Amino acid sequence: MTTRGVLYVHSAPRALCPHVEWAVAGVLGTRVQLDWIRQPASPGTWRAEFSWQGEPGTASKLASALRGWQMLRFEVTAEPCSTAEGERYSATPDLGIFHAVIGIHGDIMIPEDRLRAALVRSAQGETRLEAEVAKLLGKPWDDELEPFRYAGEGAPVRWLHQVV
Repeated sequence: MTTRGVLYVHSAPRALCPHVEWAVAGVLGTRVQLDWIRQPASPGTWRAEFSWQGEPGTASKLASALRGWQMLRFEVTAEPCSTAEGERYSATPDLGIFHAVIGIHGDIMIPEDRLRAALVRSAQGETRLEAEVAKLLGKPWDDELEPFRYAGEGAPVRWLHQVV
């Protein structure tokens, strides 16, 4: 069984770009060459997108291979398939890595134990429930990555069509 996904490298210093390609190639077991373009949200950095296909769990392997570089911003997504839920990993230098399980309709599925822990922290006055839920949904990562998600001038735009 295979799944599909996309790696979004939102910003990487030029010197790190070949290392990202080598890391992705190591996970996928094939040569990888990304189409790097300048990242206008962070001058001096580059961005790339790469669609991949692999076994369920490939997204976590890609995120693990890339997570050690502090100056890298990226997201890895995997579509759900018959044997696994979808996944999303987001990483920023300041926040580290975020992981979410994605259901078949694109919703983040939060495990019951994480919700209970958020309720306990809120009830004990450690934090506000709204802040805990925002973290569970990845809002801090979305807030930081949003300026990087927009394609720069001249960036390729891919239109995906599904024929039913």
